[in-house]
Amino acid sequence: MKAVIQCGGRGMRLRPYTSILPKPLMPIGSRPVLELLLKWLRRNGIHEVFITTGYLGNLIRSFCSDGHQWNIEITYTQEIEPLGTIGPLSLLRDQLNEPFLVLNGDILTDLNLNQFVKSHRLHGTQLTIASAVRHSKMEFGVLEETDGTVTGFREKPMLASRVSMGLYCMNPEIMNYVPTGVPFGFDDLVLQMLEHGTPIHTFRHDGLWLDIGRAEDFHKAQDIAWDEQSPALPVEAAA
Repeated sequence: MKAVIQCGGRGMRLRPYTSILPKPLMPIGSRPVLELLLKWLRRNGIHEVFITTGYLGNLIRSFCSDGHQWNIEITYTQEIEPLGTIGPLSLLRDQLNEPFLVLNGDILTDLNLNQFVKSHRLHGTQLTIASAVRHSKMEFGVLEETDGTVTGFREKPMLASRVSMGLYCMNPEIMNYVPTGVPFGFDDLVLQMLEHGTPIHTFRHDGLWLDIGRAEDFHKAQDIAWDEQSPALPVEAAA
């Protein structure tokens, strides 16, 4: 199976660090997050990878080269103008002729990729979204009311939401939704599919998932030992 790693973003949430380095090259310990991601794909049997680049893409190409050092074949695309999170796939129409993976270039996870792909094929949908639960603290007191009368109150509650992990399995037919040469986001794709009544499947993951684009997750990743055999080991276990 082929994989597309999206690396064209500007990493605004990690400024000023990403003024110098593109987000996928941010260091996790002694290694860039993109290297850890590529090694994770290789361990899961992926050897053909496309990396979409834009902002500071020359640094990504210089670091990863053709991927031979990881026994991976890497091909690059370059955005002249930002194409959003899904728009860059339009540059790969001819190459994406079988089910493929799409993932953000700033995530780390121990998701079982074989089970993810198996679930996608089992359900027969054009799109499967890997999802996880994230908790966020509401900054306001939340009112519960009926017909203008308060029936309950929670002071800055912690809310649980099921969110996209930035990791997808797609069938080639999905390219029919992706326009060429214009910005097109993942939200645009999902909304178009829902409007057309096209089923979308989710794969629930309850293990490790870090979005390195968030400062909190970036710092959390520094406390995890990453080795060659296991996607992630807690520091205590690694010791």
